[in-house]
Amino acid sequence: MKNVMIWLPRAIMILFILFISLFALDAFDGDESFIRKLGGFAIHLVPTFILIILLILSWKREWIGSIFFIVLGIFYIVWAWGKFPLVTYITISGPLILSGILFRINWVNRKALKNQNNR
Repeated sequence: MKNVMIWLPRAIMILFILFISLFALDAFDGDESFIRKLGGFAIHLVPTFILIILLILSWKREWIGSIFFIVLGIFYIVWAWGKFPLVTYITISGPLILSGILFRINWVNRKALKNQNNR
């Protein structure tokens, strides 16, 4: 069970990053040149790159993921409120907030275990 709790937030974020990356593929629609499409694709991948960097930082330091993923999930809800159906907020913010909570639980458990071993 311990390994599941450790890997679950990381797996959720990896799957979420892959899911978000799919939206960048719409940059290849239209009649523009391939170079312009490639530039649009790169711009669409900026959120993916940010999430990858945050996941790398959170891999060993769960407190980073516990703060930033929850904040990003709440930020998206506040920023996009009223623009989309409720399922969109759940689909985008849900995995961010869930993984942030799981990173928080792992961080607290790791601190408690470390303090227990120091006694």
